[in-house]
Amino acid sequence: MTADLRALRDAPYELLAAMEARVRASRPDVVQRRAEYWLGLGFRLRDRWCVAPREDVREIIATPQMTRTPGAKPWLLGVANVRGSILPVADLAVFLGLPRRSELGSSRVLVFNSTRVPIGFLVDEVAGYRQFGAGDQHHEQLEQAGAFAPFLLGAFERENQPWLAFSFNKVVASPEFSHAGW
Repeated sequence: MTADLRALRDAPYELLAAMEARVRASRPDVVQRRAEYWLGLGFRLRDRWCVAPREDVREIIATPQMTRTPGAKPWLLGVANVRGSILPVADLAVFLGLPRRSELGSSRVLVFNSTRVPIGFLVDEVAGYRQFGAGDQHHEQLEQAGAFAPFLLGAFERENQPWLAFSFNKVVASPEFSHAGW
């Protein structure tokens, strides 16, 4: 560590800011790469692979025990106690009009990253983070997206695998989602 960074030893925020400024100055290729790529969390709903912006998902959890909510639409599976907080859980595939399936061993709940709208979305499988460049965009896939279309940001393709860029923000803002009861 050089002398000027040592002077910031007792000011951690300022130290991190100074270190980041040095990285940006010395490695513009790294800084530029951040803007060249889009990063999202990959997940599967039935036979469709989707990718959500990483900032849409707070965490991934195993499917919790749920208590059914009387009067709720079929896609609202119920509420769960997740670390002392009540979390409503929705079956995302059923919300989109796809047939209900029994829970798979690979099913997971993606917890929406919002303090205003606490909700978890049940998906069939999680594939981890995926990175896409501008050349991976294939918006013509949107024409065949069906029920997914109102909730998409775009589409990508990598190694002949289509990925629909899915927005949980669009789901929670939709009129269908706000009317979870009969």
